[in-house]
Amino acid sequence: MQVPHYTKIHNRFLLNGFYYDFTELKEVAYSFIKEGDTFEQYMGDFLMDWLDQSDTIYLETSGTTALPKRMQYNKQALVNSAIATGNFFKVTIGDKALHCLPANFIAGKMMLIRAMILGFSLDLVSPSKNPFHKNKKVYDFVAMTPMQAFNSLPNLNQVKTLIIGGAYVSVALQNELIKRKVNAFETFGMTETLSHIAVRSMQDPPSEFTCLSHVSISQDERKCLVVNSPELNVNNLVTNDEVEILDQNRFILIGRVDHVINSGGIKLHPEQIERKLSEILSLHYFIASLPDAVFGQKVVLVLVENEALDIHNLMNQIKESNSLNPYEIPKGIVFYADFVRTYSGKIKREKTLSQKPLRTLNL
Repeated sequence: MQVPHYTKIHNRFLLNGFYYDFTELKEVAYSFIKEGDTFEQYMGDFLMDWLDQSDTIYLETSGTTALPKRMQYNKQALVNSAIATGNFFKVTIGDKALHCLPANFIAGKMMLIRAMILGFSLDLVSPSKNPFHKNKKVYDFVAMTPMQAFNSLPNLNQVKTLIIGGAYVSVALQNELIKRKVNAFETFGMTETLSHIAVRSMQDPPSEFTCLSHVSISQDERKCLVVNSPELNVNNLVTNDEVEILDQNRFILIGRVDHVINSGGIKLHPEQIERKLSEILSLHYFIASLPDAVFGQKVVLVLVENEALDIHNLMNQIKESNSLNPYEIPKGIVFYADFVRTYSGKIKREKTLSQKPLRTLNL
């Protein structure tokens, strides 16, 4: 199959029910910038950059674990990413898709590119907690954050294929998706890989990530994932994500090496503990560490202060959990007024922890 050029707008592409050619789409972008809401202005800015004379485009990383960076990419590489997603999920020309993500980060940009290149009928809605509010339409393909998916659970029978990214999918959310028989997938990727490069099905609890066809993987000496993809112009991209590689295109995500807690010589991954806690907690939280005279570092649960929270009952639930081993049980709770987040809603752990906590409770 001949790969379409980034300058080509598919003749079946519809935006909110209307077809626009290259020139008309520029006019739409201009109207978004001048007259649109904030999310439409971001969309308009991106469209103007996509439709200009340059064969490259600047993208900004999310800034979850470091300062945001502006990086330059070939537009054709983004087209290749869109096609790989279409092939993997078997989405086709004329499929109905919902765009409900911020367009100033890669996930929202890629959803629009997929629609323009693959010929989707795309509806734009504001990136709210529940994008299906007052929306009864059925869609073939939708991308959401975990928070959006959780708040949209009663409406997910309106989605034929759902991809979820931006943060990990909790056990509680995965169980709900399984119970409701939603054809959902968790994605793994980043700005540097031009959206997701691997997915895992929600229908099978022990499932692992499977790489898309254009990606090959390996590990560095830290057991962290290394990504290669000529189609994306990605060459030996070294991540900070520790993985267990099962074969040439499947892996299990362990957690970020820069988050590892060494407690009494035991290496603990906060993301693994958080996944286990997500079976019993519906709060906004994350796992971190504090210095400890005996263990070097001790595991703590970081929460937003909530007067209605029954701490005694919470800790009993955690201690009675069969999934946590003794080293993983929090030895304290740190309370903050709120978490520092990126625009897309991801918690900035280090930035949050650099603030003065409201209180610390030793357990």
